[in-house]
Amino acid sequence: MYLSRFLSIHALWVTVSSVMQPYPLVWGHYDVCKTQIYTEEGKVWDYMACQPESTDMTKYLKVKLDPPDITCGDPPETFCAMGNPYMCNNECDASTPELAHPPELMFDFEGRHPSTFWQSATWKEYPKPLQVNITLSWSKTIELTDNIVITFESGRPDQMILEKSLDYGRTWQPYQYYATDCLDAFHMDPKSVKDLSQHTVLEIICTEEYSTGYTTNSKIIHFEIKDRFAFFAGPWLRNMASLYGQLDTTKKLRDFFTVTDLRIRLLRPAVGEIFVDELHLARYFYAISDIKVHGRCKCNLHATVCVYDNSKLTCECEHNTTGPDCGKCKKNYQGRPWSPGSYLPIPKGTANTCIPSISSIGNPPKFNRKWPNISSLEVSNPKQVAPKLALSTVSSVQVANHKRANVCDNELLHCQNGGTCHNNVRCLCPAAYTGILCEKLRCEEAGSCSADSGQGAPPRGSRALLALLAALLGAAGPLGI
Repeated sequence: MYLSRFLSIHALWVTVSSVMQPYPLVWGHYDVCKTQIYTEEGKVWDYMACQPESTDMTKYLKVKLDPPDITCGDPPETFCAMGNPYMCNNECDASTPELAHPPELMFDFEGRHPSTFWQSATWKEYPKPLQVNITLSWSKTIELTDNIVITFESGRPDQMILEKSLDYGRTWQPYQYYATDCLDAFHMDPKSVKDLSQHTVLEIICTEEYSTGYTTNSKIIHFEIKDRFAFFAGPWLRNMASLYGQLDTTKKLRDFFTVTDLRIRLLRPAVGEIFVDELHLARYFYAISDIKVHGRCKCNLHATVCVYDNSKLTCECEHNTTGPDCGKCKKNYQGRPWSPGSYLPIPKGTANTCIPSISSIGNPPKFNRKWPNISSLEVSNPKQVAPKLALSTVSSVQVANHKRANVCDNELLHCQNGGTCHNNVRCLCPAAYTGILCEKLRCEEAGSCSADSGQGAPPRGSRALLALLAALLGAAGPLGI
């Protein structure tokens, strides 16, 4: 009996472990900006890098079509069935809800049958090109976290370009080209994301993978975000520390996944043959049933909440920062230059809070002290998880009744990597760290650091699994064989 119960628990453990396996056990979720910790001086705030949760960003966008009258139905017209291009008795009529196909149907819930979709006018003006620009705007900087997925109700276009903007649509850069023949359409050799590497991840490619013409079973086009993440974090995104390190230190990589607007340029509809059938032009059009864009508001790791109010997204900034993206320090908190938060060290990162301005304290300084210039964080060694701190001498703030400068104070001078300030004279560091502000890995002094050094906290996922196993063993009682 006990043996069978033990085997059942073991089987459950294996199942839970396998479910957890594709996900990293030690990586920052960055879902808290600060937390209170207890020290000998009492409760103090411990600040951390933080970011909003990833979500479906299509709920917050505005869509614009160019030309604006390209949607079918005004005037009403007939078009050919998707599955049979020679059954041309379907009708699009903007004045009848059941027959209308407006742009908002690209973003509604898709669970019904038949599916809802936006549809363009047919290619009745051939040989004039049938081209459409679909612009998605957020009026806010967002960071993409998952693949962009476009589901066509018609055949996938023979030629298409996905573009991005970082300046609210003033300028545009290509994200990816799509064609049935890349060389003919864009004078580019065909490639796929699998042909890229860490060194070429920012390369703009043309792919023929998603342009197979007029077929009913091939409707989806991807722009692969996660495949590009995987070049740094591994195929299951387990090594997030590596990805976060790259995003921290490589602005071009960070900007690559950042947008304010996206534009889908439909340049040639699915033809399916070499020549256009001029006798049946009603079979050529664009129809999109769903667009998925997952991401988060860019808050520079200074906020966990992004509110949508008056049709506008805004970060609720922490760390004494302000602005739509938390991109500057608040008034009277400009004691050092503003800096974005840092993902490192895993799992809490570095908040890089804005500190009070010297002039806002009131009293003139009486002594100097060393304090960390957090804005100069950098990672000098790929295996080094904890960032280096560059120290600079600046005028300090007068503290009443102090005869010498504080080493730490939990207000301006924070102990790093989970350290706590003891009587303002030294930081009490976790076992893995050393240095004045706990800024160094202890293993560095011995020259024995490994790739996993400095992560500090035990894996969150491991604790949960061990707690689950302990509870199960407790419920099972003593084992007898």
